[in-house]
Parts: sequence; structure tokens; C-alpha cells
Amino acid sequence: MAETAKLRALVAYHAAGARLGRERDLAALVRLCSPRLLAHARRLTDETETARDVVQESWIAIARALPGLRDETAFLAFALRIVTRAAARDLGRRQRRRVADKGFGDSQPDHVAAPDTAPSAPDLQAAIATLPPPQRAALALFYLEGMSVAEVAHALDIPPGTVKSRLMNARARLRAHLEGETDGQP
Repeated sequence: MAETAKLRALVAYHAAGARLGRERDLAALVRLCSPRLLAHARRLTDETETARDVVQESWIAIARALPGLRDETAFLAFALRIVTRAAARDLGRRQRRRVADKGFGDSQPDHVAAPDTAPSAPDLQAAIATLPPPQRAALALFYLEGMSVAEVAHALDIPPGTVKSRLMNARARLRAHLEGETDGQP
């Protein structure tokens, strides 16, 4: 836990410097925070390349919005919120593209294989992979990143009550998956 506090302090220090326009501090933020932002984007998009694009787009938005950041200790939640919004925009673009391309796909043979089902071995990673992206993101930010409910709410741009609901539902789904109860849930 002490290491997490040190990392948060280091991120806050570099956020303060980057907010003042110091490029070396912005570079340090990119180095320190990119793995977490990429993991978050990956959870939201389910595609590594798309997640990389989302994070790259987000860093541009982060750099532009950084002067407006008032609390450097909230930098990670601030950055995660920007990534969340960028991932949502990307999802919207892909959905619109699918609708536009639908007419072209109707005349083509269906080469898409059925989605792979979860492995029969009830391990935690497989169970987490079955969660819907919003629940997976809330779960990861809360448990893996050690954020509070308020920080997760800020990062995901949702009310704290929604965070609590997503966590509760995610835990219930994980429990059911690990105990072998599916009850028709996707």
C-alpha cells in the first residue's frame, strides 16, 4: 500500500509540473500512467489496438485539459475519465460504421465464427472476462487500481451509486460463474 501512495505522490508532483507547462513532467506522466490508462482502455474496448488508439487520442486531450486540473492528486481519475470518454466516442463511431456497412454485409457470405465461450475451468480471469465492459472497468478500478468509489465515479463519469451497483452486480456474476451457476446470464 505504501508503494501506491508513493506512486500517487509522484504522479501528483509530475501533474503539477506538467500543468505549469514542463514537458519533462508531462513525459514522466506518460511513462507512469500509460500502462494504467491502456489497461483501462483495453477493458472498455476489448481490443488491444483500439485501446492503444484510444489512449493516444486521450493523451492529446489530457495535455490540452491539464491546465484546468485543480487537484493534482486527482490526476489519475482525471485521466481515466478522459480515456473513458474517448473509448465511448470510439464505440459510437464503430457502431455507426457497422450500421452504415450493414447493407454491404447482407450480400456477403457469413464468415464470422461463433464467439468463443468461456473456458470450463472456473478461474478468476475467465470469470472477469465474461463481465460486461462497464462492470469490468468498475471492478478493475476499484480492486486493481485501489481507487475509492468516488474516484471510480469520477473516472467513469457516472454517479457513485452506479459504481456501487456495478460492483455489486460484478461480484454476483463472478460468484455465480465461479460456483458454476449461469442462470441464463450472458
